[in-house]
Amino acid sequence: MNEQTPHAPSRRQVLGTAAAGAVLGVGAVGVPPAQAAGPGTAPRRQGSTMAGVPFERRSTVRVGVVGFGNRGSGMIAHFLAHPWVRVTAVCDPVRAKAERAAAKVVAAGRPAPAVYANGEDDYENLCARSDVDLVYVATPWDSHFAIARAALLNGKHVGVECPVAMRLDELWDLVSLSERTRRHCMQLENCCYGRNEMRVLRMAHAGKFGRLLHGAGAYNHDLRGLMFSPSYYEGPWRRLWHTRLKGDLYPNHGIGPVANYLDVNRGDRVVSISSFGTPALGLAEYREENVPAGDPSWKESYIASDRTVSLLQTALGRVIRLEHDVSTPHPYSRINSLGGTRGVFEDYPARIYLEPDHKDDEWGDFSAYAAEFDHWLWKEHANPPGGHGGMDYLMVYRLMQCMRLGLPPDFDVYDAATWTAPLPLSHASIKAGGAPQEIPDFTRGEWRRARPGVDSVKPA
Repeated sequence: MNEQTPHAPSRRQVLGTAAAGAVLGVGAVGVPPAQAAGPGTAPRRQGSTMAGVPFERRSTVRVGVVGFGNRGSGMIAHFLAHPWVRVTAVCDPVRAKAERAAAKVVAAGRPAPAVYANGEDDYENLCARSDVDLVYVATPWDSHFAIARAALLNGKHVGVECPVAMRLDELWDLVSLSERTRRHCMQLENCCYGRNEMRVLRMAHAGKFGRLLHGAGAYNHDLRGLMFSPSYYEGPWRRLWHTRLKGDLYPNHGIGPVANYLDVNRGDRVVSISSFGTPALGLAEYREENVPAGDPSWKESYIASDRTVSLLQTALGRVIRLEHDVSTPHPYSRINSLGGTRGVFEDYPARIYLEPDHKDDEWGDFSAYAAEFDHWLWKEHANPPGGHGGMDYLMVYRLMQCMRLGLPPDFDVYDAATWTAPLPLSHASIKAGGAPQEIPDFTRGEWRRARPGVDSVKPA
């Protein structure tokens, strides 16, 4: 049996107070909340697979939104953009935030939603409502699992911002609950809907890269200023994860698109991860230069590697490289590369080299492939509104479309678990000196069957 480490402190323990920073400082949280060894035996399946299972068709999609920090406050507009979507309930323990969200719904000409703001656990009452089809979760990471679990147990589909959970056993629990309740639990990975990512995906499936060999993705984003900001995050919750885990805290943006390129869980699967990390220096240096003495953060000791590099092996022998760095100065990059026997694509900046299209070792123009290979979503919505270049809008639109038309979602609970598993397993690998960690087959063999994903056919 594998040793299971304690759960992370609850949201109420880490939000909003200087005391939280002191309590969760040097060594106070004990062993980090990650699986300490390999994944062990898969739990017994309590239902049938959710792979390829369609939503129930409906004329109106009813959504309950939990969490109105920066992410949730911005995303609600994408649900309100469609006349066949109703936001029927909103929830945040900060009542003013929940009421501002409700006012946005009314301002969009929709009926006023129910407001849940009576403490940290009021999301349970939202999940119990009969007029909610999907629960959208945009809260601090440590609460994702509990809210997703409550949604599933109340018979609701649930879409969760990254990461879907923080522990390996929680990922298995969500897989089992999704199968048992016959409700979808989805990691809402917006980068899968980026224009470049969707174009590369369609080119890969068309054979432009030949036989696929390797891919890479990352979340390299200088967040030092935001993590020490007194107002950007509600309390120190995100920074405090750097006092608990050594590994890749945010693998989803990197692995999601690459997993799509390589048909992970749809003909291939990731089987192991080996991770390596640098010393944790960046946050402490930034604090010394920018944070006044006496700030609660001075009681914190950071252990998260400034940069982690992970190598994942797939069942077909391909290699995926993941990187994570939010603690040092550098331009934003998700790397986003794919290589095969006929050529390679690399992003940031976008460039491509394919045989026989290019020669003389000179990169080609990636935009030249737009007309033929842009995904139908980007052709139908040429200038999508909202943040992150429109990918947020397209992610919500596509999910709402699948629910309205009774289609299977573009990704499911198996993808959610697979894309998040590098979080606890990279920590375990770094602690073990880079030793490979087994990545579970969350699909229980279903990965061998080819099936559609994000490279979807436009509905009639």
